[in-house]
Amino acid sequence: MNDALNQLQPYPFEKLRALLGSVTPNAEKKAIALSIGEPKHRSPDFVAKALSDNLEQLAVYPTTLGIPALREAIANWASKRFNLPAGALDPARHVLPVNGTREALFAFTQTLVKRPQAGEQPGYVVSPNPFYQIYEGAALLAGAEPYYLPCLEQHGFNPDFAAVSDEVWQRCQILFLCSPGNPTGALIPLDTLKQLIELADRFDFVIAADECYSELYFDEANPPAGLLTACAELGRNDFKRCVVFHSLSKRSNLPGLRSGFVAGDADILKSFLLYRTYHGCAMPVQTQLASIAAWTDEDHVRANRDLYREKFDAVLAILDGVLDVQRPDGGFYLWAKTPVDDQQFSRELYAQEHVTVVPGSYLSRSVDGHNPGANRVRMALVAPLAECVEAAERIRHFVKSN
Repeated sequence: MNDALNQLQPYPFEKLRALLGSVTPNAEKKAIALSIGEPKHRSPDFVAKALSDNLEQLAVYPTTLGIPALREAIANWASKRFNLPAGALDPARHVLPVNGTREALFAFTQTLVKRPQAGEQPGYVVSPNPFYQIYEGAALLAGAEPYYLPCLEQHGFNPDFAAVSDEVWQRCQILFLCSPGNPTGALIPLDTLKQLIELADRFDFVIAADECYSELYFDEANPPAGLLTACAELGRNDFKRCVVFHSLSKRSNLPGLRSGFVAGDADILKSFLLYRTYHGCAMPVQTQLASIAAWTDEDHVRANRDLYREKFDAVLAILDGVLDVQRPDGGFYLWAKTPVDDQQFSRELYAQEHVTVVPGSYLSRSVDGHNPGANRVRMALVAPLAECVEAAERIRHFVKSN
């Protein structure tokens, strides 16, 4: 058995089940889950139709590289969305379809990490803290050492990259970014992305930008920039050392389709394709054809943002003056301060109000005795508007009565 498996921590939801396992919730109130970030808005009907119209493709072995039409649709979408020069993102070299970003983030790390030779220190996989736990698990199973950068309120819930030492950057092999962040919703400024690219050149590491929440934002006139935008503004049309991860799960309410893409540095993607060919994770052709339909339509994405905007407005109005919580830059989470320990808050809220949230400390790691998620909870506003409003009213009642 792989000894590295012993280093893996339970997933946050396993910890949450253990925390709530002995609690009997208020039977007079129906359960409302704000814990799991699973989109609940209706999936686009036209995507389901594209899937069902192509079920004869079940008889076809898919290729890992994917069909040209999907790679072209992705390249066209990304080029327009992130203001790339015409033709800079080559569908044949710079784009690779993947079965959702979770699989891709893990496999990418296995591809990139160089295992240490005898007597060498393992390389770092640097990530924000709190973070999506795949970053950590992928690092450990690749033989790397996770290095956590706290995302604190005084830095806008982004890492303080300027405080990272040269020694850390020298050992860094992959820098994971998440923008908008999970769970904070913070956006990494474009100028910061450019500075990180310069650091990647100086210290020879790869930037892996998890941008799966990039299409959930509030200002229609100002969609957030991404790592590819920074490359374009630097004239870096080879996207050297830069790779982005995108998914239809949040953008299009299609978590069960398991469809996304990786784009960027062609040399890195060539090696990643080789790894994934052996990994055996080609996207079914009918899924690829349905994905084309999703990537080529923006109306449903704008409608999706309208629904989230309505929920944020309603929930924040109810929680105003009760919890210390602000509207994030993007995503669908609230990252709220708790008046008591985050685990106690989550447990008692569940017991009294039958509302489930995730303790922030479960999404973070303690470094030098400090956990940046302590005394915070993550609330996913994925339920229908009425449920989100009801949950907010229950939380307000809970806080005011305790």
